Amino acid sequence: MIKFGLITFATHYGIQPAELGRWAEAAGYESLFFAEHTHIPTSRKSPFGGGGPLPDYYKQAYDPFVALAAVATATETLEVGTAICLVTEHNPITLAKTVASLDRVSNGRAILGIGASWNAEEMFDHGVDFRDRWKVTRERVLAMREIWNNEVAEYHGEFVDFEPTWSWPKPVQAGGPPILLGARSKWVSNRLWRVRIA
Repeated sequence: MIKFGLITFATHYGIQPAELGRWAEAAGYESLFFAEHTHIPTSRKSPFGGGGPLPDYYKQAYDPFVALAAVATATETLEVGTAICLVTEHNPITLAKTVASLDRVSNGRAILGIGASWNAEEMFDHGVDFRDRWKVTRERVLAMREIWNNEVAEYHGEFVDFEPTWSWPKPVQAGGPPILLGARSKWVSNRLWRVRIA
């Protein structure tokens, strides 16, 4: 049987996330995904990947994890996820805790859709060079998996480096929530192979 999900930008001027979640679950949808942008630099040097001017909702999105937590507590079966979480804009230790917490709050219904971002200025504000975005994304996800799967976790890479540490909660889903990698360019298939997050 084919299952359907919804992807949207949750914003302050739209339907409340919990209300949207209840509606989606009642309508028979399997999942609800929210997009992410922490901010949009006004420079607009990076061209919008969709072409044309950047839609206003890109700069007005809720934090997806806060909005998804609201959805999770208002629903029973609806899977909740990011489409996409811009991993380059997060510290992997705090993101691991955020995602694990969402998985706990939702009782194992979290999905982590990830990407590296198209907006070089936005990424730069988070200390990431655009040329390194896929390598940074890969290391941060691997570091999160270490945290999710080990009582004492550590990671030593080029972009992520931390000594043995404790971090709870652990996700409900064994190994952590499913991770879906999204991108849109002519290099996607090649990048998926090189970035491969095992």
